[in-house]
Amino acid sequence: MTDAVTPRLREMRWWDIDPVLELEKDLFPEDAWSRGMFWSELAHARGPEATRRYVVAVSGDRVVGYAGLASAGTASDSDSGAGADIQTIAVARDQWGTGLGSRLLTELLRAATAFDCAEVLLECRVDNVRAQKLYERFGFEAIGFRRGYYQPGNVDALVMRLTDPAASLRQEEDDQGTDTHG
Repeated sequence: MTDAVTPRLREMRWWDIDPVLELEKDLFPEDAWSRGMFWSELAHARGPEATRRYVVAVSGDRVVGYAGLASAGTASDSDSGAGADIQTIAVARDQWGTGLGSRLLTELLRAATAFDCAEVLLECRVDNVRAQKLYERFGFEAIGFRRGYYQPGNVDALVMRLTDPAASLRQEEDDQGTDTHG
């Protein structure tokens, strides 16, 4: 059952790790992240030297989605511009089809833009067609495979890239007809 209330997006904090882990284990039982992986990511998500952006989607008192991005630096760090990697996006099954995945991805693209990233990369399970369609709608293109990337299931990853996340973000917001603040 989908909640009538639109989930609110906010910064992920340490107290969100347990509910995020519950959702992670439900959605990705074979290759779920560990508590330590989330702690490590959040350790780089605050302050002037932050290189991560993690958000949760909350409906009532329940975490119904989460997403994270890691920046590889700033555009001034190299001649070719900075890059970012989408580390994770997850939406509770009862929220599928509500647009929450798009809202989470939009928030990550805002973060990539704020980090002055020239491109965004991600890996997606080859059998996760729902996610691939979402990424394609935002302008991501398949650029290769990582064989056996997801373990222990030995599932291949499709590597996807988005150049100019700021332009993609503007296009998505124009397509929606509104600004999708979380």
